[in-house]
Amino acid sequence: MMSEKEVLSVIRAQEDAIAEGDARATADAMDADIVVFDLPPPLVYRGEQARDIEGIKAWFATWRDGVTVRMADPQVIVDGDLAVVFGLSRMTGTKTDGTRIDSWSRRTLVLRRLAGSWKIVHEHASFPMAMDGSERAVTDLLP
Repeated sequence: MMSEKEVLSVIRAQEDAIAEGDARATADAMDADIVVFDLPPPLVYRGEQARDIEGIKAWFATWRDGVTVRMADPQVIVDGDLAVVFGLSRMTGTKTDGTRIDSWSRRTLVLRRLAGSWKIVHEHASFPMAMDGSERAVTDLLP
């Protein structure tokens, strides 16, 4: 279906922008009023806080040769001008201190078509929590 392809193209274009270290294109996929529940604190980023070009550039600078974030087998549901995309997302790269990252997380995106263009209006990324009282995120699980 064309809408599903259009929605997925927004997601893939943002992933490509992240891999290229393009902060502007990364933010451009997001609606101005986006609400993000991301992996690092705080609990919520809203609007320009989530779309902060300098903040995105600063995050890119924590990676030695860039970072890749890619949703594997995304499930896309479109109903009119609203779309939901969910799946497991893999982040890979090497931090500037030499730490190698290869982790899978859960990711859900909600997109809305406004004036014929799809934009991400909500993103939620999370890791499962260890249920052993340690309060730690479990970042080494594989699909």
